[in-house]
Amino acid sequence: MAAQTYISISELHPNFSHPKLAGIIIGKSDVKSFPDRKNIGEERYTFSFTVQDSPDFFINVSAWGHDAYIIGLSNSFSIGDCVVIENPLVTNKDPEKGDKFCPTTPSLYRLLVSETHSQVRLCAEVDTIDRLLPLIHLPVKDSGDFYSLGDIVANGQKLDGMAINILAAVKSIGELKQFTTSDGRKGQRLEVKLFDDSVSSFPLICWDREAIQLVQTLIPKETVLFIADAKISFDSFRNGMTATVNSKTIITVNPDTREASLLFSYAKEVSDSGALDQDEKPEDVPVDSITDVYTVSQLKQKAQETPEAFFGITYSFISKLDLDSSVSKVIRTRCYSCKFQVTEDAQSCTNQLCPGRDQAFSASTGFDLLVDFTDHTGTLHTCPLRSPVAEKVLGCTTEEFTSLTDDERTAMKWKFLLERCKIHVKILPSFKLKSGMRGMVLACSLADPGEVKQHMSALLQPL
Repeated sequence: MAAQTYISISELHPNFSHPKLAGIIIGKSDVKSFPDRKNIGEERYTFSFTVQDSPDFFINVSAWGHDAYIIGLSNSFSIGDCVVIENPLVTNKDPEKGDKFCPTTPSLYRLLVSETHSQVRLCAEVDTIDRLLPLIHLPVKDSGDFYSLGDIVANGQKLDGMAINILAAVKSIGELKQFTTSDGRKGQRLEVKLFDDSVSSFPLICWDREAIQLVQTLIPKETVLFIADAKISFDSFRNGMTATVNSKTIITVNPDTREASLLFSYAKEVSDSGALDQDEKPEDVPVDSITDVYTVSQLKQKAQETPEAFFGITYSFISKLDLDSSVSKVIRTRCYSCKFQVTEDAQSCTNQLCPGRDQAFSASTGFDLLVDFTDHTGTLHTCPLRSPVAEKVLGCTTEEFTSLTDDERTAMKWKFLLERCKIHVKILPSFKLKSGMRGMVLACSLADPGEVKQHMSALLQPL
């Protein structure tokens, strides 16, 4: 019943006394300080946040005060929290001053809160929270009003300096970089790689702590973002476009829209297929140039210590190689444009977001195996072994394989199974697997016993 006593954002007016409203935090800035003009030598502290209480209405709120109050208030809630704001000052927007650096809102007003007159607290009423929580998944702009990453790349420097909306999936989240400016201020920077059906990797730069804290909670390859008012810039160092989150940007995580749902399905499919992994940095290097030797446990350890892909050799036993499964589990056909799995006789791609949907359909058929390899330190599970590498390893084409008898396939399997092999691998971070990593087989051959002894004499123990 208490929830009915709140005034809605759409009804706010400067003439109201002691207004009280409830909303969900959809955006929040970092705390900043400025010299206090009235008290020379002292600092005034401030931060802003944006609250929403209905699908169509949200408003900016600014808090001013001394450091303890502002820092304490900022630390008391985060984006996604439901809050109650009591007795804010309702004032007209000033587009040339504070509102110039805040998100664009449909309200004619903004709210000011102060320690003396106002209170902001977390909402504790279940009914109100249940009503507000779904709003966090509604974009603050029209759900169809966005640029694809392909549109941004195609327009290039025409978009330099513009603020636009972007719908994209999260591919990877980089490491937080800390730095100190020339005047002694501390700063931070984090880069997120985005992707969609048109571009496999596009940089999104975050500078504010609040934005960084939000994106660090996201699950790569399982999260879609609607980014309202991202700033687009041409990066001369990369010779390409980048997007930046600033004080006007609002990020909606996993938006409840048709467009986002389609992109989420696409992201899941290409992630499951491993097509994104093939795209990751660093680029594949010639197999002959890979010289570092690891045990399985050392591969796992290094994968935990570095978020980047790396390459290595392991002398391990193939412990799982399902060549005698049904042919459909060994050989798969995928759309050439988007890597979606399709039937062998498909005439078109069934992926609604396929970038090649307006072109003649083309598909490729190849080996698509998941293998395990094991040494005396452990096992690396479900490592993709795909064409054309698989053809070289198995010594046959997909056409030749399909003509083999069951006995011949089993014999081929046992040529490698439980045999010590020299395996060249690319190790990639993977948030979908318990191990946190995925190993891709780049080359595999039966190991020379002398070579094994030379490289692993200090490590080798009975399996």
